[in-house]
Amino acid sequence: MKTITRVQIVIGLCVSCIVGYCQEPSGEAVSPPTGVEAAPPAAQRGEVLPLIQYDEVALTTVIESLARQAGINYILDYKVPYGQIGPDGKPMPQPIVTIRWENITAEAALLAVLNNYDLQLVEDPRTKVARITRKDPAAPDPLVTKIIQLKYASASNMAVAVQSVLTDKRSKVLPDTRTSQLIVVATEREQFAVQELIDKLDTQTRQVLIEGRIMEVSLNPKTKKGIDWSRTLNEQRFSFGNGVMSGTTKTTIPGSGGARYDESTELTTIMGLGIGGLSLNTYKGFTPNIGFLDADGVNAVLSFLNTYAESRVLSAPRTVTLDNEPTFIEVGQMYPVVNVTPSSQMYAGGSQISYTNLTLRLEVTPSISANDYVNLKVKPSVLRLGPKISSKVAGQDNIVDSFYKRDMETRVLIPSGNTLVLGGLVQDEIQDAATKVPVLGDIPLLGYAFRSKSRDRSKMNLLIFLTPTIIRDEDFQPTTTEFLKTPLPPSDSLEGDWSPWDTTEPVDWSQPEPLKAAKKKPKFDESLVAPKAR
Repeated sequence: MKTITRVQIVIGLCVSCIVGYCQEPSGEAVSPPTGVEAAPPAAQRGEVLPLIQYDEVALTTVIESLARQAGINYILDYKVPYGQIGPDGKPMPQPIVTIRWENITAEAALLAVLNNYDLQLVEDPRTKVARITRKDPAAPDPLVTKIIQLKYASASNMAVAVQSVLTDKRSKVLPDTRTSQLIVVATEREQFAVQELIDKLDTQTRQVLIEGRIMEVSLNPKTKKGIDWSRTLNEQRFSFGNGVMSGTTKTTIPGSGGARYDESTELTTIMGLGIGGLSLNTYKGFTPNIGFLDADGVNAVLSFLNTYAESRVLSAPRTVTLDNEPTFIEVGQMYPVVNVTPSSQMYAGGSQISYTNLTLRLEVTPSISANDYVNLKVKPSVLRLGPKISSKVAGQDNIVDSFYKRDMETRVLIPSGNTLVLGGLVQDEIQDAATKVPVLGDIPLLGYAFRSKSRDRSKMNLLIFLTPTIIRDEDFQPTTTEFLKTPLPPSDSLEGDWSPWDTTEPVDWSQPEPLKAAKKKPKFDESLVAPKAR
């Protein structure tokens, strides 16, 4: 039976390519089989082995073989009886292991074997020697601290996601935003769950190129024809009545030799409206001579003209943003608005100036979905200057600016590289006006001289073309630069010291040609700032 056991161990070692030394249950050392090359002393702990296989091998032998391949120094706790000499002087019986695993690390295989037989591996960070001992059924799983380096994700955002897989109340995760690392204190089982979650979430964030073409068209045709009698027949002002004395003035009469003065008494109207009335002048007598009726007079405006104005504003911005990150494009003018308080109008510096953005702002948030579709959240906004509006503040007339604002918000789903056309921000304002003199404006043919018509149209149309394109890795190209490798100049001045010709320093007349040396300007040495071509 003893010979059969030895043969089984050798076969198991050959199949699994595990060499070194083995130990039978009897405690005898077995040399590696002839013709098999020696394996390296230890594999990396994270190296995946294609095949690990044992056929009826003692537990302590499997532990020793796997620990050697994983590069783990260990000692077997005296409380573990496997392989030790009993009171009767014979080795204690131990389990026989038969396993076959593929694509697994030696460390993972060792931990799996220990866990199957209620054993655990406790590492000492000071001595670097691990201890294999029995598990305490009542003791909680030990906590393991790992520092995980993130590649693309934010440490603070990832910490919130990792916290969701930590079930032990003792476990915790701390983000280090400076180095983009996570400090995870958790059980071994939770560490595997954390690593699996990070592998799925810590991926490269895709980017989207937003190409926009914004066209704003403004039309303003006007037409006005006819004769407008509004200034004559609309609010015609006249006055009639007597006046009272309001004061005296002295004026120099031209042609009087410079010594003649005239005194006049002005009268203002006490009956009627407006300016007028009866006045007394000591030089000319009563004014007016035949009456004192005052009116605006006759005034008419003839119009026969068409005007047309058209303006187009075209912008073609481009921007690149990360997936699910907003970006905005804003073009236009900063319009100053003067804010004046009534108490400060008479004082210099009593006004304040604020600025309003007379701009076209386009805010876009792309979100990449399946099949290279881009979900766009688009929010355009247009602010333009409107007409002046008069108002009264504390009894004083103020003229303030008004503004036209047009904005919208929408969500669309379009394929990458396709163009989205946005419209609808149209403002069309038509103003019709007409004037007519009653009765006279209704006379055939002759009535055209007593009526007028006008039409004013203001139309603004905004069209937005957006083309989102998902950026691929092949869209980037490296750019070489030698700026960081540029050597420092030997002095703090690139031109060296200035000659006496350009400075206030005196000329050194001890030189053979002092003036020629003073006029000579140092030549600029380009090698001080640019490396030589190789």
